[in-house]
Amino acid sequence: MQVHYISQQNSILNHFVGQLRDVQVQKDSMRFRKNIERIGEIMAYELSKTLEYKDVEITTPLGTKKTTALKDGVVLCSVLRAGLALHTGFMNFFDDAENGFVSAYRHHPNNDDYFEILVEYRAAPSFENKNLILVDPMLATGQSLVAVFNQLMEKETPKEIHIAVVIAAPEGVAWLEEHLPDSCHLWIAALDDCLNEKKYIVPGLGDAGDLAYGSKL
Repeated sequence: MQVHYISQQNSILNHFVGQLRDVQVQKDSMRFRKNIERIGEIMAYELSKTLEYKDVEITTPLGTKKTTALKDGVVLCSVLRAGLALHTGFMNFFDDAENGFVSAYRHHPNNDDYFEILVEYRAAPSFENKNLILVDPMLATGQSLVAVFNQLMEKETPKEIHIAVVIAAPEGVAWLEEHLPDSCHLWIAALDDCLNEKKYIVPGLGDAGDLAYGSKL
């Protein structure tokens, strides 16, 4: 798997990630969502540089101009619910993309620290021979993304597979490298230190879904 660490080069991206982590800024859920959306836009731009393009000719009011356009279709797929704001950021740039949504969550059957990943909902278009971009803000253990990936790949094969996350733990990166094809691209805005005993990212930012959309039962 090819891993791209976007924050290694200083940019406004690091400013937005810093605000996501700040406990004072986190009190404003609208700002939290907007910052994730902005990060999605930056990541979409960086990712777009690696896609294939074709030559096209555009008619203007005063003539014609040769330029380039995306060669293949794009399908954006996000993991509900935390992925929605990041999805919006990507959609702002890939505005012609088709869109898909998958639910995945940690289920604690014994009400203790043990959990299993349940994938219960999928609404996605065909991505056969298209560029599939799977987005989820947090890459902790990596189990959710692998479960979603396996569910999506049951019947179709995209041309390219890109996974975009805002904050990742090394354990999650290693899990994806072990369980996903070498041809996959993983885009990371910020790499953190580790997972704690409850498998949450440290220092992380907390629960991205709760911070963006309110606490759940």
